[in-house]
Amino acid sequence: MGFRANPAAGQPRITPVSDEKKKPRNTVGWLRLALGALSGLLAGFAALAVAQLVAAGIRPQAGPVVAVGGAAIDRTPAAVKDWAIRNFGTNDKLILQAGILAVLAVFALALGALALRHRRLGAAGVLVFGAVGTAAALNRPDSAGFTDALPSLVGAVAGAALLYVLVGRLLASRPAPDGSPEHPDKPESEGWDRRGFVIAATAAAAASAGAGVLGRALGTSSGRQAAASREGVVLPAPDSPAAAVPKGARLRVAGVSPFITPNRDFYRVDTALVVPKVDATAWRLRIHGTGVRRPLTLSFADLLKRELIERDITLTCVSNEVGGPYVGNARWIGVRLADLLAESGVTPPSKGGRADQLVARSVDGMTLGTPVEDVMDGRDAMLAVGMNGEPLPFDHGFPVRMLVPGLYGYVSACKWIKDIELTTFDAYDAYWVKRDWAREAPIKTQSRIDTPKPFARPKAGTVMVAGVAWAQTRGIDKVEIRVDDGPWQETTLAAEDTQDTWRQWSFPWRATKGGHTLTVRATDRTGQVQTDKRTRTVPDGASGWHSVVVTVE
Repeated sequence: MGFRANPAAGQPRITPVSDEKKKPRNTVGWLRLALGALSGLLAGFAALAVAQLVAAGIRPQAGPVVAVGGAAIDRTPAAVKDWAIRNFGTNDKLILQAGILAVLAVFALALGALALRHRRLGAAGVLVFGAVGTAAALNRPDSAGFTDALPSLVGAVAGAALLYVLVGRLLASRPAPDGSPEHPDKPESEGWDRRGFVIAATAAAAASAGAGVLGRALGTSSGRQAAASREGVVLPAPDSPAAAVPKGARLRVAGVSPFITPNRDFYRVDTALVVPKVDATAWRLRIHGTGVRRPLTLSFADLLKRELIERDITLTCVSNEVGGPYVGNARWIGVRLADLLAESGVTPPSKGGRADQLVARSVDGMTLGTPVEDVMDGRDAMLAVGMNGEPLPFDHGFPVRMLVPGLYGYVSACKWIKDIELTTFDAYDAYWVKRDWAREAPIKTQSRIDTPKPFARPKAGTVMVAGVAWAQTRGIDKVEIRVDDGPWQETTLAAEDTQDTWRQWSFPWRATKGGHTLTVRATDRTGQVQTDKRTRTVPDGASGWHSVVVTVE
């Protein structure tokens, strides 16, 4: 409780002042602090919106969130990436970007609060974040140079200026009509320019939202030419068509993976936060390097004029855990990669060739290293232009991607490919090799139970157990199933399409009530039995037997 003078009776008198009348001053202080934090958040929003608008005029990959996210992916340990893919699947990129935005929001709030005491320092903090985005953009493998720095720079300047202005409204006294401060007797915390702040904050929010919407619209329109080029592609009939899928290759068992994976369901695992939209009419591929006597530069039209092959090939991601979803089978159309290398004068190491590694480069800067021997040993390695009867979807590498049957994707399946360099493994480590993955990675013999699902509760009686098995380039010879600790029992295999595709299998299980563990293993055509040794995906793919636990009712 405090006191104040009361001269009403001609003499001073002390009147108590209750604590309740002192609270508004503290309340105003907290309100101003909250508005300072809000100013920081608005400044961060403005910075990102302006950066997106500028990036739309340059290229979407130059935006600060994408650049910083890409830098984070590049510096994340392999085990952490593997954990993210395992737990978030194809949403891992969305989670990463959401995390970046959440961190930026927290720092923006803190900078806004800081600016109330140190106005210039708070604004400078926004510029620091712009510098981080700039450095990330300039150091990306696919950086286009200084222009990639502009979105982060311009956005940071806009955000810093806005924070400086908004905090200025919180620190300034509102003027009276005669130009003097309206409340000269009130402390600074009570006399800030409320109206000016509200007007400035509202205008900033509206302008930022508009810039963000416009940037997104322009970014979308920038990909329209690429989309138009894809719509204009008419795939020629292949010179070497794939044989019809045998009638017995597709099991009629509910829950088993379809033999041909639809494009919309085909797995996608890559590091691209923004899917590249490449105009097929402007696309070029260069083949050069060690042992290349006749370098080639090819357009998309050049590829379509060449001899095209059509093959059913199962792709597998090295990040696929035992029983995981990152495997799919599709019908691909493309040009034999071995023919292009031979035309360039390349010979495999087994015949005296100087290069033992083919480094494929993507438009997003990704590099994959593939053994030259594997590409030229007679398997159907190709530069694919079509997938399941249509041009490649953008998510899967349009206009051209590389495929090498029998190798995990990280050493063979370069999407959005633009460059092929012949070199040696001693001379160059590709992207994933630098991050502790193996240089060479043949796909391991694996099998999976698709149905019943883990923790299913089927009824007692005959339960169809079914799934898929794969051992690309070797083929599947046998699949066996075990119930609990019982003996291995051979399943019924569907007809084989080719040794490069997975094979469906089924088993009519006479299920008895209670809890049971179902385990599967495969044997390939070389006689190699799928190992029970459980390993993680790093460094060259997971191994072990897939099991599911069910309760029979």
